[in-house]
Amino acid sequence: MLFGAATHDIGKVRHPDELSGPGSAHEAAGYELLLQHGVAESSARFARDHASWHRDGIDVDDLLVSVADKVWKGKRITDLEELLVDRLAGVTGRERWSVFLDLDEILDRIAADADRRLAFQATHPVRG
Repeated sequence: MLFGAATHDIGKVRHPDELSGPGSAHEAAGYELLLQHGVAESSARFARDHASWHRDGIDVDDLLVSVADKVWKGKRITDLEELLVDRLAGVTGRERWSVFLDLDEILDRIAADADRRLAFQATHPVRG
């Protein structure tokens, strides 16, 4: 999961316009790039799947990477977070409401600092 969080957007080196604009071409490109460099499919999949949380076979690790991808920039995606809450409750045996409260508090703290992170990122343009 940590590898996925660190590399899920690596395909943007092949699609640099997606660094500052919309697009999903970087997902397949990142997956292929990682495979070409000897990364196991079980790790490379994060690059391909980080925006596909409704697909069959998506597990808790995938959902955590997807949530992290959104919340670091202050975006809260309700259906994604609810899916993660359901999965976490299932694997931990905790009540859904308890998992929700804990996750919501954590994500609120992370999202609250998003403007500072985005401002810092903007001081490092990808093109001169």
